[in-house]
Amino acid sequence: MKLKYVIGGLVAVVFAAWAAFNFDSSKLQYSDISYASETGSRVKIKGAWVKEHGADYNSHENLFTFHLRDTADAVIKVMHSGARPNNFELAESVVVEGEIRDGVLHSNHILTKCPSKYEGSISDVQQAGSSS
Repeated sequence: MKLKYVIGGLVAVVFAAWAAFNFDSSKLQYSDISYASETGSRVKIKGAWVKEHGADYNSHENLFTFHLRDTADAVIKVMHSGARPNNFELAESVVVEGEIRDGVLHSNHILTKCPSKYEGSISDVQQAGSSS
């Protein structure tokens, strides 16, 4: 009977170690293009769409491509496995998760940050304050 407890305890320890390892490896850090290129690791890069380069969605391959400018002003081509986000054209910033291979950022997740319709400009706030 004690052997069952020992085996059960070992299984629990192995499972806890496996869960901790997988949780730690699933965390992605924010980076810039330069660091991601050097390390080849999977990262999140925050930047903006370079509209001059355009954007293209290939429905046959389910591949969305565009160019991203990061906060350090570096530009890279992004190849996203998936559809174009619905509000991509309106986004003021973009966060792309992926890894750089052969000078291209290969992504599987894009998060867009659109301007809030609830935020007014400073002049709107000043005008509202002066009229009361």
